[in-house]
Amino acid sequence: MNLTSRIRIGTDNGLKFRHNRAPFHRAQYWLPQVRDDHAIPAVQIFLTQHAFIRICAHAGSDLQNEVGGWLAGKAYLDKETGKPFIVISVALPAEFTVQGSASLTFTQESQVKLHAILNEDYPDLMLLGWFHTHPRMGVFFSEWDRWLHENFFPEPWQVGLVIEPYSAAGGFFQKQEDGSLNTRCYFGFHELFQRRRRSIVHWRNLIPAENEMN
Repeated sequence: MNLTSRIRIGTDNGLKFRHNRAPFHRAQYWLPQVRDDHAIPAVQIFLTQHAFIRICAHAGSDLQNEVGGWLAGKAYLDKETGKPFIVISVALPAEFTVQGSASLTFTQESQVKLHAILNEDYPDLMLLGWFHTHPRMGVFFSEWDRWLHENFFPEPWQVGLVIEPYSAAGGFFQKQEDGSLNTRCYFGFHELFQRRRRSIVHWRNLIPAENEMN
């Protein structure tokens, strides 16, 4: 994926985390079936079901070319542990992109539109990261994805989601506690339920935590 603007769209050096209780009791934790147990994410990710549905709908809108967008929500510090967590509540499909089978360019028009939507429709939310698809390519960060993430989404609480729509797979890439970013090591997330405790996650590369095989 490519960004044509030099604007650093993802950083907020003046951010002050709100203190809140992490909603583990209202969430299902999904883990990669194949993972590095020594990898410790810098932030816990909670993804609302509404945002998950929006992401999947956009990911399936074009199976021949990459598509993507941005993730917005709020960042907190857990009252009990003092550790950071984010709640992604909004997924914004990118408009005005230039697409290819193995590339996606977010033009300056895309970014202007993003800022307009955030400012007008979601003034209380912050940009928590981005998402894009890898049709028939798997779940990984390319070197270009890494460069983009580190330069445009440099904060430890900002994440990148990759979806492989053909195999129904997905995973989050983010910095680890030591500040490193592994392009082959993705993380799961906490599915934040709405009214009923019924999961809608269908990505085959993830398993619910209670079903983890030892």
